[in-house]
Amino acid sequence: MTKPATHIFRLLKWGRTLARHGALRGIERDANTPGPVKRLARIARFGTMQPRTPDYASAFRDIGPAAIKLGQSLATRPDLVGEEAARNLLSLQDNLPPVDFEKIRTSIETSFDQPLENLFSEFDPEPVGAASIAQVHRAVTTEGKQVAVKVLRPGIRERFARDIQTYHWAAAHLEAMGGEAQRLRPRLTIANFERWTNRELDLRREAASASELAEAMTAVDGYEVPAIDWDRTNGRVMTVEWVDGIKISNREALIAAGHDLPELAERLVLAFLRQAISAGFFHADMHQGNLFVRADGTIVAIDFGIMGRIDRRARQWLAEILYGLTTGNYRRVAEIHFEAQYVPSYHSVEEFATALRAVGEPMRGKPVSELSVGQMLDGLFAITRDFDMQTQPHLLLLQKTMVMVEGIATQLNPEINMWDVSAPYVRSWIRDELGPEAAIAEKIREDTQTLLRLPDLIRRIEDRYPPKGGAPEPPPLPEVELMWQRRERRGRGLLGYLVAALAGGGAVAAALMSGWIG
Repeated sequence: MTKPATHIFRLLKWGRTLARHGALRGIERDANTPGPVKRLARIARFGTMQPRTPDYASAFRDIGPAAIKLGQSLATRPDLVGEEAARNLLSLQDNLPPVDFEKIRTSIETSFDQPLENLFSEFDPEPVGAASIAQVHRAVTTEGKQVAVKVLRPGIRERFARDIQTYHWAAAHLEAMGGEAQRLRPRLTIANFERWTNRELDLRREAASASELAEAMTAVDGYEVPAIDWDRTNGRVMTVEWVDGIKISNREALIAAGHDLPELAERLVLAFLRQAISAGFFHADMHQGNLFVRADGTIVAIDFGIMGRIDRRARQWLAEILYGLTTGNYRRVAEIHFEAQYVPSYHSVEEFATALRAVGEPMRGKPVSELSVGQMLDGLFAITRDFDMQTQPHLLLLQKTMVMVEGIATQLNPEINMWDVSAPYVRSWIRDELGPEAAIAEKIREDTQTLLRLPDLIRRIEDRYPPKGGAPEPPPLPEVELMWQRRERRGRGLLGYLVAALAGGGAVAAALMSGWIG
């Protein structure tokens, strides 16, 4: 087990890096920061030159791979790190110098236990991309297929495990200080971060996520997921179909190729809604570098290390919340928050509805270019403290992805109205999932399942209370006292008589001695 001194040393080392970029200033100035954390921040920044404007993204990039991923995760938590830091961290790009090709070759050959040439006829030693966890090379299989090969950086799992151990230690001590730190649940934030990164560090799971998303999006025209080459995929190496296309961020190239940018923007938004609300399983790393547009206009997504999942009940709540905010039904949105137990029951539904109105109404009636999903979500975060709402980590990835999708859609079409695009789809889904027909269908499904369980229930009852045999009921038998029972009864009787006689004699003697009997 790592010693506390080691954790403190790491935190101070990372703190000095943060200080050099001015990233500790907000922590020291925040009234909600616990005293011990402020003191540690002062020690870390002692002797450093801090820039006037904090650069959180550069600080996390300089600390290392795990910090880059943590920074990207914290970009979804303006309630935890502040709005300024969250906005800056959104620019944190996961780019690092590549690993030497000989190390990559050794990693591939070791994991497959065969030479690289047995797997690929061509393999470009220069990576097309290098990130904190893995790098990607272009290759051609021995069957002649163009593929992209993603390979984990050597030693990255061990480094992440070491750093995350310190994150857990720091989060536990921060949460134990109580107050605002406890409400924000930093331990759960780090636990979810560890779960997400563990998925990224196992490329088999990323391949499985891509396969599952491809199945969920089969019926959606104009959106594809590259096929997985399972024969050349394991925990450290993933091989997928090569994607030829234009990055969705390259607006000029898309226009030159004749693509309809407003239609692309709308299709991207609807693809996300299909994933998040209909399937409950969505691509949670949908930034500009992970989306391409093929010559025929098909949007192709890559990099499925970070995926989000929402259960059916939460999806119903989410759809009603989004629709309620777009239509101004703040009372219903407030009721959903109480039904989902996001807001403690001792608060007033009416007061919470008023707080929601304060967030939603300023955005109603604005020009389409001024409407922002991200702005509304930030406003919702701002009222969580007043109503003692604990952080809901399962919705953080969704919020982050919604902001990403909105940013890309707005870049493609600055005049897009996210609500106008989203509302018909959400309204249709609510009608299908929560309307009268859906309620009847759900009731029939539940009752049918109950009926199907009845035979098994009856069998369990019979096992507990087996039926009587086929022989006739025996006649009642007379009671017969056994000999030893008789002796025991007599013995108990004689002993009782003897005890009574002794007690009576003692009482008479005592009366004579007391003069009660002359």
